[in-house]
Amino acid sequence: MKIIYNKLWKLLIDKNMNKVQLRDAADISSNSVAKLGKNEHVRMDVLLKIAEALDCKVEDLFETIREEDER
Repeated sequence: MKIIYNKLWKLLIDKNMNKVQLRDAADISSNSVAKLGKNEHVRMDVLLKIAEALDCKVEDLFETIREEDER
C-alpha cells in the first residue's frame, strides 16, 4: 500500500495555510512536513496533531492506494 497526502494539501489550500503555518499550528517538525511532501510514512501522533490543528479527522488527510505487483 502507498499513502498519498493530496487531501492534506487540498485542505491547506481551502484553509489558506502554507506548510510553515501548518508546522507551527500542529507543533510538528520540519522533517515531518518534508516526509508528508514526499508521501512518506509519518507517525500516527503527527497525523493526530495535524488533524487537531486543522479541525478534521485523520482520514481527511490522506488516502491509500494499492501498488501494482512488480513481477
